[in-house]
Amino acid sequence: MSKASKMAGKRRDLAIGIDLGTTYSCVGVWQNNRVEIIPNDQGNLITPSYVAFTDSKRLIGDAAKNQAGVNPSNTIFDSKRLIGRRFSDASVQSDIKHWPFKVISGPDDKPMIVVQYRGVEQQFAAEEISSMVLMKMRETAEAYLGTTVKNAVVTVPACSTELQRQATWNAGVLANLNVIRIIPEPTAAALAYGLDRKAAEIREDDYNVLVFDLGGGTFDVSVLNIMEGFFDVRATAGAAHLGGEDFDNRMVNHFVQEFKRKKKKDISGNPRALRRLRTACERAKRTLSSTLETTIEIDCLYEDIDFYSTITRARFEELNMDLFRKCMGIVEDCLSEAWNINIHSVHDVVLVGGSSRIPKIQQLLQELFDGKELCHSINPDEAVAYGATIQAAILSGQGDDHEIESFLLMDATPLSLGLDTEGGVMTVLIPRNTSIPTKKELVLSTDLDNQPCIRIQVYEGEGTMTRDNNLLGEFEFSVPPAPKGVPQISITFDIDANGILGVSAEDKTTGQKMKKTITKRFRLKH
Repeated sequence: MSKASKMAGKRRDLAIGIDLGTTYSCVGVWQNNRVEIIPNDQGNLITPSYVAFTDSKRLIGDAAKNQAGVNPSNTIFDSKRLIGRRFSDASVQSDIKHWPFKVISGPDDKPMIVVQYRGVEQQFAAEEISSMVLMKMRETAEAYLGTTVKNAVVTVPACSTELQRQATWNAGVLANLNVIRIIPEPTAAALAYGLDRKAAEIREDDYNVLVFDLGGGTFDVSVLNIMEGFFDVRATAGAAHLGGEDFDNRMVNHFVQEFKRKKKKDISGNPRALRRLRTACERAKRTLSSTLETTIEIDCLYEDIDFYSTITRARFEELNMDLFRKCMGIVEDCLSEAWNINIHSVHDVVLVGGSSRIPKIQQLLQELFDGKELCHSINPDEAVAYGATIQAAILSGQGDDHEIESFLLMDATPLSLGLDTEGGVMTVLIPRNTSIPTKKELVLSTDLDNQPCIRIQVYEGEGTMTRDNNLLGEFEFSVPPAPKGVPQISITFDIDANGILGVSAEDKTTGQKMKKTITKRFRLKH
């Protein structure tokens, strides 16, 4: 085959890496034997994960965020915080209080976002909004490359549930993408770190890395062992509802109270005023990473009243100290579960996510690791997309002529998976932090004579009782008449490389089989 034909073949297999973030998203491609992070139509390497609806059009990215102040109720952000969740979840109810747009309960307690679009009220699920952001990332890549792109590696928080991973996969399908792999964000960042480390010619045979990934909406920690291109995730921990948006919320609440105290006016019910205040607070938070004090100045914030105030870095830290300390506790929990790795055997602490720039976060983390210097060698905003692009290049064969072909990724499950058994006990088949892909089997039988079926309920979580865990799905498996305890029903959990769970049941006596994949909330579907 000619060189031109080989290149054409690679072009057909072209795959991109997408970091689908809560606040910002990023896309990359492997070209010229390296990762290239792709600028959007505004020339920016990161794109706001915003979608806005108007009387005439839909806006995505910078264009959507730029008009949020004048169209707050129809400008959607943080939709990733809703993906794969119930409307009744406490975290969803907490977020709704801070959002200027409307969220209601849909079928099966699914949160639905309500907007006015082209003069008509419409409802969108979180994965539909995420699909629009993914579509923007695909179009950004296509404009840059001058060709159609179908294949993508998409990232999710390490602490994502099965439903959140599946919903992200569905968002990719809606965006007309062939999602060839879903990988956790800190694992992607570790791939970026691994390539950077090779480029720096640091070639220790055995390297332990802790990835500290504090983004806009989620916080993840992963501990990995890297040996000769083999990336082994030893433990993962995190909080699905902890990040820069929460730090912003604390500052917004602080200034709402100050405005109320000084001006005798309550702006908490005014979406436009809150949007403008949030934008100012986000800007102030960033400024406080490099200065000790900054100002908030907003003309005509509410009822023609101007608002002027100051905030110090110390006050910002005080407002958020409990959240910062929660991050440190999660780091300690993750290390306690990492086989054969502790604080003293971690070679590098890698910072990922925009919120990892906060000085107090870095100080607390450095203190936790006995003064160890933190690793700043990779860009915290681009690292996840960078790693997703490396994985895309490996899976699509684009990295054939580069040492990344020797990279091998062994990921782990973030939560335990099991079945509801007698007395509501959670019987775990796959414990958290099990390497994936994996397959585990459990044999069940009947409790009654001539019992017509066995009800199989699949749960996720660390509680000893299923009532304390998350129901992923359930189905009934028919059993021929027989005395109790005689039927032998084998239940198999099979997790693929994307972390998506398949559940199958087989009657060992009759050979009858049934296989299910978790595809939507509360239901298992053929």
